[in-house]
Amino acid sequence: MKTRVCFLGLRNLPVLAREYNSHGIGGEEVQHTLLARAMVARGYEVSMVVMDYGQADGAVWEGIKTYKTYRAEDGLPVLRFFHPRWTRVWAALKRADADIYYLSCASLRVGLVSLFSGMNRRKFVFRIASDTDCEPEKLLIEYNYWRDRRIYEYGLRRADAILAQSVHQQEMMNRNYGMSSTRASMLVDQPRDVLTFEARVIPALWVSNVRQLKRPDLVLEFAAGSPEIAVHMIGGRIADSADLFDAIRQRASMLPNVTFHGQIPYHDVNDYFAISRVFVNTSDIEGFPNSYLQAWSRGTPVVAFFDPDGLIAREGLGVAVGDMEEMRQAIIELTFDRERWLATSARCVAFMYREFNEDRILAPYLDTFRRLTGQRVPA
Repeated sequence: MKTRVCFLGLRNLPVLAREYNSHGIGGEEVQHTLLARAMVARGYEVSMVVMDYGQADGAVWEGIKTYKTYRAEDGLPVLRFFHPRWTRVWAALKRADADIYYLSCASLRVGLVSLFSGMNRRKFVFRIASDTDCEPEKLLIEYNYWRDRRIYEYGLRRADAILAQSVHQQEMMNRNYGMSSTRASMLVDQPRDVLTFEARVIPALWVSNVRQLKRPDLVLEFAAGSPEIAVHMIGGRIADSADLFDAIRQRASMLPNVTFHGQIPYHDVNDYFAISRVFVNTSDIEGFPNSYLQAWSRGTPVVAFFDPDGLIAREGLGVAVGDMEEMRQAIIELTFDRERWLATSARCVAFMYREFNEDRILAPYLDTFRRLTGQRVPA
């Protein structure tokens, strides 16, 4: 009998199904989809619980069956916490009828899935998506902070397994919640080839949803002070940061060396990583950015404030910087110094080939599923 695994990722469909890719996504939607595809290829029965984008309930893409819940605008304020958000997610989880339910990111849904799994004698795996998932005072909770924080913590303490992206996250989860976790890294959508220095037509690329913690203002500050560097910005509008999106777009339009693309479908974004010389990350807070892997696998160095487990500095995958002047200098050097760029790019490709082989990355996930389900795993 095949092991049945269900991913609760309400915004996964725009990654899984190209026809819905006009909707915004984030790194976790990419990771859910890459993991789900890899598991289907290894004989698992995989499903997803997603939002209602107008698709048929039970529709299948690439062997992954999807169960829809609600539209973003459904329900009345306050009441929609219970219906349709709680009730329809619960109903979709039931229709999926999985052995294991998988969820990432701190939210009230962690408590919901934990409660559902416990009542139905199923297993629940939670994966840490951001460092803030491990810090009670910094949780990025969507709606009612106090209520949803309590629901999240209830579910977290009842998870059958917790997966972490980094050693730092493991340490914080243990220190702040007394919970142990297993390190499980991220999958990569590998490119077919790596472009040369001369073929890279975008000097500096910034990609993220436009919200304050991603600090899009800092990349504009860099661009204003470095008119010799062309900067391309890709980022979607987030409901709770719509004013910031409009302000950043307006400021970008006033800088002649900035091209503001707005939202670009996931299926097309990798092309921009491939033709860029440097990827720039200005975030205050991250987990392990999916964008780093998209860049490194295409031989694109990363210049960033955030360096997970000191990886950028230790492996020479770009430059980890401490302030804006260091960032400016690093971007300029990697953009114009061909020999330095070639050496750094080669290290990025070699690192990804060595450390992010799919079988190696999948091992802790599959080991966790095997432990939770006994012998009910694919051969």
